[in-house]
Amino acid sequence: MAENDNQQALRSPEHARHSARVGPLIFILAALTAIAPFATDMYVPAFPEISTALDTDDALVQMSMTAFLIGLAVGQILLGPISDAKGRRGILLGGTALFVVFSLVCAVAPSIEVLIVARALQGLSGAAGMVLARAVISDRFHGADAPQHFSTLAIILFIAPVLAPVAGGGILEVSSWEFAFVALAVFGMLLVLGILAWVPETLPAGRRQVGGVAATFSSMGRLLGNRVLMGYVLLLAFGSAGLFAYIVSSTFVFQEIYGVSSLQYSLIFGCNAVGMVIAGLAFGKLLGKVRVNSLLLAGLACALAGSGALAVVLLVSDGGLAITWACLFVVVFGVGLAFPAATSLAQAVGHEAPGATSALVGGGQFILGAAAATVAGLFGASSALPMAALIVVAFLLGGATLLVLSRPWQGHGEPRALSRNAPPA
Repeated sequence: MAENDNQQALRSPEHARHSARVGPLIFILAALTAIAPFATDMYVPAFPEISTALDTDDALVQMSMTAFLIGLAVGQILLGPISDAKGRRGILLGGTALFVVFSLVCAVAPSIEVLIVARALQGLSGAAGMVLARAVISDRFHGADAPQHFSTLAIILFIAPVLAPVAGGGILEVSSWEFAFVALAVFGMLLVLGILAWVPETLPAGRRQVGGVAATFSSMGRLLGNRVLMGYVLLLAFGSAGLFAYIVSSTFVFQEIYGVSSLQYSLIFGCNAVGMVIAGLAFGKLLGKVRVNSLLLAGLACALAGSGALAVVLLVSDGGLAITWACLFVVVFGVGLAFPAATSLAQAVGHEAPGATSALVGGGQFILGAAAATVAGLFGASSALPMAALIVVAFLLGGATLLVLSRPWQGHGEPRALSRNAPPA
């Protein structure tokens, strides 16, 4: 009888309306999360042109990316806990609207100093979409549904690095670097409309953090003491350091060392990002058959194998375009498998404060990402070896913290359905 009731509920008009609303919601949340890769990657092919146009050097142009990443980190750390007390939707709307404004400021920046400041503020405002997209999923979905939706969000997120550099390279072919930021402003305006249409308030007043904003930041302190959670958070943080070392350095490695054009670099970068999409699809297909922690370890192993192989090759030779490209493809494939796994596990472990947990997840990624981008910029473009070494070190440190703190073989954060049915890690 209960089974019949459940089947009837699944066929009910209310269930159909709910299912119809989920698709647009996840799409907009993924698009909000994609603000970072779009705002990061779309202008990467223009680095050499910006250096010339603003009469500055490569290191200061890379600093504009670092400023953006710092803004993203600070914004997530601030806005995530605040949303646990004040709700999600208003912060989403305000932050995305300001992202539009600061994108336009970047487009008209007369100097590298103005561009760096505008990029920091662009990151601060764009952080709202990133941190609250994860929190909204944690609000709305539980059990095995949550990692599935994180996987869907990740797939759409990984499409952004495919489109962004190609779009940026295309813009450079027909116009100047300023129009990359105009395109970001248009993207932000579309997101504002999407939030108004499809993203409701998912944290009603009765479920908000008691004690106001101060209590929400206290909850972050408790989360920092959660050993298991911090293992996942630190893996994502160190993994992001490796990923951003690749993003920042690869434009100079491919264009200045291997001599490809900005459009060719965009296509290479986009092809590698397809590896992330394939990995995200594989993650979704394997849910229910393999533990999420096991998928995380598999992704980490791929990233270490690709970066380690590249470092060894570069120690004994100049590597060459094809080998460097292939090894980096393996790295980003591993990232595409590991990141949605680690994110869903972290949000599950920190489910009592989704906004604060999301702040730690995102803040850690972009704090270390900004640091790695700065370090990568110091090495210049004389060799690809520093890039490979930074990626290897980042993933080794991430793997060490994961094994010591989270102990993934113990199955922390696994959805109950997966824990019962999946084989041992």
